[in-house]
Amino acid sequence: MTAAQKLKLVVNYVNLSTLAGFLIALIGRAKLSRGPRGLYYANGYRLGFPVAGAFTVGNVLLTKNDRAYLDARPVLVRHEERHSWQYFCLIGLPMLPLYVVAVAWSWARTGCPASRNPFERLAGLKDGNYTEHPPQPFGRTLQQTFSRKR
Repeated sequence: MTAAQKLKLVVNYVNLSTLAGFLIALIGRAKLSRGPRGLYYANGYRLGFPVAGAFTVGNVLLTKNDRAYLDARPVLVRHEERHSWQYFCLIGLPMLPLYVVAVAWSWARTGCPASRNPFERLAGLKDGNYTEHPPQPFGRTLQQTFSRKR
């Protein structure tokens, strides 16, 4: 682990984001293990929210999949590691409401929660297995959303 990664590990403990990640893993009945570069893996996460193949809170990378899934996807792990740096930069838990606002903004602009989400863009859309969608009129976003739910 580099000095910067050690600093991020310590700061994300102090800002409570990693502890929040551990709590979410506990509630989701995930199995914790050490990952690379100061990350922790929480595999077998059982809650259906958020709807994502993997997500990160502090230095904790949570997924419903097993460890082999993450070990086989180093690009995805790097994407999630970038999110752990975002917690570091935003002093921890303020990341969560800011991320929700970013999801809403992206959805309103494109009909996709990631395409115009600055957190996902900075972490690398492609690395997170996201497809970029172009901006569209808000009326079209509403129409697509409600036509999907029928």
